[in-house]
Amino acid sequence: NLASQEDRRTMLKRAVSKAAAPFGARGFAAAGSEKIAMVGSGNFGSALVRILGRNATRHDVFDNEVRMYVHEEMIDGVPLTKIINETNENVKYLKGAKFTPNVIADPDITSAMAGATMICFCLPHQFLKPMVPKIKAAAAPGVKLLSAIKGIDFDENGIVLISDILRKEFDADCSVLMGANVANDMATDAFCETTIGYKDPANGELFRLAYDDFSLKVGTVQDTVGVELCGALKNIVAIGAGFIDGLGMGGNTKAAIIRIGLKEMVKFCKMFYPTDGISDDTFLESCGVADLITTCYGGRNRKCAAAFAEANKTKSLEVIEAELLGGQKLQGTLTAKEVNHILKMKGLEHEFPFFTTVYKISYEDTPLSAITETPY
Repeated sequence: NLASQEDRRTMLKRAVSKAAAPFGARGFAAAGSEKIAMVGSGNFGSALVRILGRNATRHDVFDNEVRMYVHEEMIDGVPLTKIINETNENVKYLKGAKFTPNVIADPDITSAMAGATMICFCLPHQFLKPMVPKIKAAAAPGVKLLSAIKGIDFDENGIVLISDILRKEFDADCSVLMGANVANDMATDAFCETTIGYKDPANGELFRLAYDDFSLKVGTVQDTVGVELCGALKNIVAIGAGFIDGLGMGGNTKAAIIRIGLKEMVKFCKMFYPTDGISDDTFLESCGVADLITTCYGGRNRKCAAAFAEANKTKSLEVIEAELLGGQKLQGTLTAKEVNHILKMKGLEHEFPFFTTVYKISYEDTPLSAITETPY
């Protein structure tokens, strides 16, 4: 029950606070009971694993080694994993930001996940499902999961949350991490915040310990659904904000679009998950309004949408993605498409005019001017 879960969380907090040591104070020979692994090595995944590597050396509850699964590719004829392991840097996706030496890049998903008791996922969600069987076979029994994947899926019944896919496939608890975390800012250790949504308080506290850092302040809420939906839906709003930038409009217009987008985010969450305990306070956490603001000013979705508008839709989003993102994936337009599919299925497009307009500008013949001319 909840009381016993809170007791477990309190006990864990006491244990890990006793175990905590100053950064770098523990040698690499010691090994704790919790072994962390990361699935994903892109821009954000690399920013997160830098912190995991540091914290694995600070807290005795964690094994020192943090393995990161890397989809192998060649950089000037040299495997990316070889470069990462020799230079402690992901030169393609987070250039200039050093990992601690205990972060090991591994191109084999089975060995990367072998014996892991805590697995973090940070990759485009369309790549997730084919990898699940090997990860499940390699992970330790009773593995704890955390998703930092910013997107949603759907089936014939409607929305499917990525964390629910993970819970079902692994029969395991899954926390969620979302926040105002533009990776290139994190790479310089500029102060920022993030939010971990949890179901099991003890696991939420364990993942908080893994991520809380001098440069990253972690807040926790017992609301995985609200946290996850904020992380996905804000990327649609960022596409709209990018259209505004590309059209050369000013701060007043962009602020209006952000407000309209936030209102639809809240409405979507409450309409589709009315009984899941989504708290209004969640929208005031880093995963909510803070992530929305930073993504609408500095993220990849805004950047690509601005280029799309500047070109007056003469270049496809796929071409712009290839030109600007260097192998990263654009999530906002994909989420807009998935959300629109659900809205059409339920006959609810008229209830979400902003989300619908972003979709129609991105994928249909609707003109860019509709972003401000549509009655909201």
